[in-house]
Amino acid sequence: MVWSLGFLGAFGGEVGMQLSTPPRVKVLEAVGAVAGARVKVLSDAEAEVRASEGDRTYRVFLDMSRGLADSDDNGTRFRNYIGYPILAFMMVKGILPYDEELGRALKDVKWRSVNELFKNYRLVERYIKEELKRVGVQSSRVDSYIAEVMGALSGIALQKPVQT
Repeated sequence: MVWSLGFLGAFGGEVGMQLSTPPRVKVLEAVGAVAGARVKVLSDAEAEVRASEGDRTYRVFLDMSRGLADSDDNGTRFRNYIGYPILAFMMVKGILPYDEELGRALKDVKWRSVNELFKNYRLVERYIKEELKRVGVQSSRVDSYIAEVMGALSGIALQKPVQT
């Protein structure tokens, strides 16, 4: 079988590497992508997610019934964690919780610039929380939402499909 997007290549039914839990800040990046209307659903299993700076579009594949997910973002491809484009697609599909208020506050963040500035996800998260606090969103609320999403993710096992 060949996926219509073509980026997965032929899939022979085998599963590859287990995807790990993403860094916490990727939950915030995903909710911002959803709020910014940057997730384009192509089918039940496929989506495109436009990067916050508009210069890249990530392709996403998700088949929950088989526990398969893939994306061509760096986190998924090179670090083998569930990247923010997959998280965003899962939020759009209602698999993961979505927080509209946080999304509105995060929709215009230029994530690549912030990530490059700090070069450390913990520092990025701290910076984003400070920015959110300035618009009236308390850190405890952010932490609670991240915990809710991470808790939902803990019950989901996703593997990359084997590409041939």
